[in-house]
Amino acid sequence: MKELITIIAKALVDRPEDVRVSSIEGESMSVIELRVAQGDLGKIIGKQGRNAQAMRTILNAVSTKQRKKVVLEILD
Repeated sequence: MKELITIIAKALVDRPEDVRVSSIEGESMSVIELRVAQGDLGKIIGKQGRNAQAMRTILNAVSTKQRKKVVLEILD
């Protein structure tokens, strides 16, 4: 799932070399932290949060198959 978020984020931003994705794994839950350049933060979030919500929806679909909860945090 970490790789999936990396691919999506790099496609959205102007500076793909600044995309950093880290994962904190737990038994029943994972937290994926996404960091991008300050100027690209708006592109990741999107208008009215649509891009961020779309990424969270994709993660929820994948995590449901794996029976594990996944949370996406977008950090500045």
